[in-house]
Amino acid sequence: MTGGMIPYNPLDKLNLGKSVVQALLEQNVRGMKAIGDIRGAGIYAMYYTGDFPAYGPVATKNRNRAFGQPIYVGKAIPKGGRKGGIGTDMSGGTALRDRLRQHVASIDQSENLELGDFHYRCLVVDDIWIPLGENMIIEQFRPIWNVVIDGFGNKDPGNRRATQYRSSWDAIHPGRLFARKLADGVVTPERVRDKLERYFAGLPVELIRETDGEDGAA
Repeated sequence: MTGGMIPYNPLDKLNLGKSVVQALLEQNVRGMKAIGDIRGAGIYAMYYTGDFPAYGPVATKNRNRAFGQPIYVGKAIPKGGRKGGIGTDMSGGTALRDRLRQHVASIDQSENLELGDFHYRCLVVDDIWIPLGENMIIEQFRPIWNVVIDGFGNKDPGNRRATQYRSSWDAIHPGRLFARKLADGVVTPERVRDKLERYFAGLPVELIRETDGEDGAA
């Protein structure tokens, strides 16, 4: 008898997701100045330790190699992987390396961030567990570049530049090369900082998208 307790099922989706998250958190943390020849696809978490004023509460949890609060969590799926398919081999290719190097370029090009203040850990994961693992670690840590500030993971929109606005990430971190060619959005750095203050105070906030006006602020 379990006395009303629900029997533990290790194959429950929630428990499987937790195991992926735990495996990621057990990986070594490395500096983003030296993205090695990582092979495979999977998930990753990025950590900030610098002195950008608006990110103080995040940086404090990561200094002295504590790395307790990701600033961003993402996934890397190779071309063709998005179509799914059981048996897709995630251990080959360079999806994780390429995605992390894209992030390195974004940080390097920004005018108010230093690449030496960023670290990462990553995990090569079978394709069917990548979205679940990413979603669960975002839900657990609610990284600010996932749930408050939108646009860090954006890629160059190419020919669609004329119809796109700069993201809220580009509003607070100007300098990214492709973003210079985008139209000014309605999001201001002041509004981003205000949202961050609400978030760190434990108040509800919504992701700031590039077309959000003041009336839509949460």
